[in-house]
Amino acid sequence: MDIREIVKPKLNASIPQISPGDTVQVKAKTTEGGKERIQQFRGMVIATKKSVDGGKFTVRRVASGIGVERTFSLQSPLLQDVQILRHGQVRRAKLYYMRRLSAKQSRLKEKREKVQEQTQAKKEKIETTTEQS
Repeated sequence: MDIREIVKPKLNASIPQISPGDTVQVKAKTTEGGKERIQQFRGMVIATKKSVDGGKFTVRRVASGIGVERTFSLQSPLLQDVQILRHGQVRRAKLYYMRRLSAKQSRLKEKREKVQEQTQAKKEKIETTTEQS
């Protein structure tokens, strides 16, 4: 018997397709004391893990000269929104070698294909909204 038959993963609809090398901005709920707020975490995706429970992804950023990594579950209800800011051009699935590079050295080239697709999608969206008006 497979666990997928018993428990169906409920993936968060606000999460787009994420791949290693993407620069993302993650909005997650945090509770401090008795107050709840939304915290933003911007960085590069260095690893993704697909599993039965939906999977998870790890985001790394350098803050004040110190590397900070945070792992988010794709199925977590605390995850509000994920925005992809850039698509980086990489040749590996796990970018753990970025840990030993400085912030300036760890910059990646941008994937031109995905950038062109996004601009084309934006143009189509603008055209449809102008036609409806």
